[in-house]
Amino acid sequence: MEIRPLQYFLMVAREGTISGAAHALHLSQPSLSRQMQELERELGCKLFDRGSRRIELTEAGMRLRRRAEEIVDLVGRTEAEFLVSADTLAGEVRIGGGETPAMELVADAVAEQQSAYPLMRFSLYSGNAEDVHIAWKRYREFSPAASVFLDKIRELWS
Repeated sequence: MEIRPLQYFLMVAREGTISGAAHALHLSQPSLSRQMQELERELGCKLFDRGSRRIELTEAGMRLRRRAEEIVDLVGRTEAEFLVSADTLAGEVRIGGGETPAMELVADAVAEQQSAYPLMRFSLYSGNAEDVHIAWKRYREFSPAASVFLDKIRELWS
């Protein structure tokens, strides 16, 4: 499976029409239509319910949309990681915690690190323990950039 058809699929899903997506992608409508048909054929299922004015995603289409968003995001983050030099600190750090005053300390540390390392992206997630655990399991990633940030957090707690 190629990434480009997934990107096209996501645009069709966002626009709600093949012609609107084709315009946004600077493609011809027949070409995009053909690519969406090929994607349906490749996956062996119908992704769209085509109406007279708009198209809606089928159940399979909604499932593919979730996966395609994850795949496209991961490819983008992977490309970004390799576009920076080896001595540049860049990447993404995701932090989850309870809705407590301690999250204010974390937010302050994030702000400080964000200005020091502009190529870093930080995501804060707060909620109850179960929500944070689910998010952690879904997005667990560990990178050298995360370890620098975690060291900073440990310093603040000392």
